[in-house]
Amino acid sequence: MTERFDLAVPAVRWLWKKALHEGTVLQSFAFDETHQHLYVLQLAAGGAESGDLCLNRLDYDGMLLGRMHLKGFGHGVSMGVQNAADGNVWIWTEAAAKEGYGQGVTRFRFFDGATRTGEDVAIRKPIAGSTNNQPSVCMTSKRIAIRYRLDNKPRYRVWDLDTFVARDYADPIPDLAQTGLHPDLSVPFQGYALYGDHLYQLAGTAYDGTTNPPAEHGNAYLSCLDIRTGKLVQRQRTEAGHSLDYREPEGVAVRRTGTPRLCMGLASGSAGARRFSLYYKPLSG
Repeated sequence: MTERFDLAVPAVRWLWKKALHEGTVLQSFAFDETHQHLYVLQLAAGGAESGDLCLNRLDYDGMLLGRMHLKGFGHGVSMGVQNAADGNVWIWTEAAAKEGYGQGVTRFRFFDGATRTGEDVAIRKPIAGSTNNQPSVCMTSKRIAIRYRLDNKPRYRVWDLDTFVARDYADPIPDLAQTGLHPDLSVPFQGYALYGDHLYQLAGTAYDGTTNPPAEHGNAYLSCLDIRTGKLVQRQRTEAGHSLDYREPEGVAVRRTGTPRLCMGLASGSAGARRFSLYYKPLSG
């Protein structure tokens, strides 16, 4: 059992207004802690309807080290990194886009400058009848979570990672409803991360001049679900990065090495020239 992040702990700024290969917002991110790489997904320019993504690899200072293009994969809502026992690093993303969102998941290795399509990766559809499948990997517990929709209602299902890799989907650890995301049910989901026995969720919108003005420091909320009970255990509004222009919350991930950190992404900048910043909440106690 892993400790739970206290969402009331003040957030700390880590990376500030960094650039990605495309000028679009970040969608999600994850860490390869063995090699100290940060992977960030974003939509390719004009790729929202087709599900075309750009996967960026950066160092921990936010310097861009390379990128891949993923044709027809999805929206990039979440992702995961698996450090396999043989030393290989596998990137997990949604795949098989329909109306811009992946209807399954896949894993592949990163090769700078490469392009992947649904025809040259193995696509998994572990939940019969589901849509909008989105993965998150926890290397601490060696589990994988899939966020999915069934009858258009969002849920999570979690498996042992080795079992899932072996394509044995019959006995998930839990299956639970997405709940407690935001006090305003109309505010959109912006990412999640599995860490031990908990799922951390992010919701919020970009600044605007009416419902979410900069003067009020944003409507972003982090929340935590216990996968053993399916219950909301904490929800907290965050003003992290409130001085950013635009400030759209995008993506959440856990960095495990050293003092574990619950990291959240924030997009800023003008359309076509977006930047990203990362803030984190350290594991207290």
